[in-house]
Amino acid sequence: MDKYKKNSLSLTGAVALGTGVMIGAGIFALLGQVAELAGTLFPLAFLVGAVISGFSAYSYIKLSNTYPSAGGIAMYLKEAYGKGTITAAGALLMAFSMIIGESLVARTFGSYTLQLFDVGENSIWVPVLGVLLLVVAFLINISGNKVIGRSSQVLAVIKIGGLAIFALGGLWAAGFSFGEALPSSISSEHTVSSYIGALAFTILAYKGFTTITNSGGRL
Repeated sequence: MDKYKKNSLSLTGAVALGTGVMIGAGIFALLGQVAELAGTLFPLAFLVGAVISGFSAYSYIKLSNTYPSAGGIAMYLKEAYGKGTITAAGALLMAFSMIIGESLVARTFGSYTLQLFDVGENSIWVPVLGVLLLVVAFLINISGNKVIGRSSQVLAVIKIGGLAIFALGGLWAAGFSFGEALPSSISSEHTVSSYIGALAFTILAYKGFTTITNSGGRL
């Protein structure tokens, strides 16, 4: 019998973990890239990405209810397709997407941190700070789900508080004007491929719920 329940993430810790990942990747790291690719339609890209991710999240809910397990997405793939090529390929793709997402956030962290100092964008300190962040994240992950849950709660509060301050400051600077919130026309400067790329980034931004499932583990 599995003993993972005693070290499982709490509901609060799981919500904080998912929220923190989505804010970190979706807002801090990917917002500017989505805006560049989608132009004035970037709010729509986030909306469509949320709908697509909602279907994926619903499938995770149904799978977790049917196959309660701390093994994460790999366990769900095994239950759906058995032990074989499809399961292995799906698990590897998930691992690769996690690596890409973590690398993106880590480099963004390095770039944002250096904004406090008179350092160039191509400085060696950008990847150095990114690697240090990954090391810290690794140490937290190997410390167990209790540490992950508590650190996620603290970071979620900091991120949400900072985001609220940033949002209020942005609205104040914009004069609280919502007259141009929706675009009146689609820019010809953006191609179909750029919109698809923006949509892909928004789906990546909503992958916080997949991080929750991958934090499980069998003892």
